[in-house]
Amino acid sequence: MKGHEHANEAIHRLIEEEPFNVKLIVKDLDQDEVIFERGIRDVFSSASLIKVPILIAVLDYLEQKDLSLHQELPISKENCVDFSVLTEQGITASSLYELLTWMIITSDNTATNVLIDFVGMDNLNRYFKKIGLTETSVNRKMMDFIRLEKGMDNVTTAKDMATLFTHIYRRTLLSETYSELAITILSRQRVQDSLKRYLVEEVKMAHKTGSLDTVEHDVGIVFHPSKDYVIGVFIANHTNNERAKQLIGRISKTVYLHLTEKKEGVI
Repeated sequence: MKGHEHANEAIHRLIEEEPFNVKLIVKDLDQDEVIFERGIRDVFSSASLIKVPILIAVLDYLEQKDLSLHQELPISKENCVDFSVLTEQGITASSLYELLTWMIITSDNTATNVLIDFVGMDNLNRYFKKIGLTETSVNRKMMDFIRLEKGMDNVTTAKDMATLFTHIYRRTLLSETYSELAITILSRQRVQDSLKRYLVEEVKMAHKTGSLDTVEHDVGIVFHPSKDYVIGVFIANHTNNERAKQLIGRISKTVYLHLTEKKEGVI
């Protein structure tokens, strides 16, 4: 972390100000070097972060099976959950392209459940291991609290998320067309109240959030003329979603100002 000591101290101070369990990873993609880290091997509840490896796994599945993105899948009542734009509209079938897009840009849980059934949990988990996500697994559908109460949760680590987004950035998992599609969908993210919260500039970011009652995450790729990097801030056991999002925003701004050499002072 040579040359990053001042920023590292600032980040440490921000984390110490809150009574939250914080995991952090920042990876310089130009140098392929992790420059800030905290608890990167700790396994935690992924919340909706699990939708990013599902996105890549489904695209790989389509390539391997030579299937079309325009193929429509039925949406059963069993897969419909609240807080879903598909459920709101009463849609009974949707194309794979639409399902993948809604799953990411609005974190649609109905779309996610349909896609989990389409590929299968076992196939998803095998694919995760195959691409190097050693601690990432999907063990329940979205909003399945019965399985959750039995201890069956979707989990990941900061290290796995950095591995995944590095693959996405380097386009090493899919064809060029599907690699570009994955980045485009992630860049259309509509939930922007954490990593982007305090960035005044229009920053291109391919990322995904995850949120539960005591969990707040945001991770992705920042594209900047002076530095491309992966940043992930993962907060567990918090007692206030808004304060957790604010902390993610402060850490993100500190990292952004440091890596892009902005001179806008401190937070």
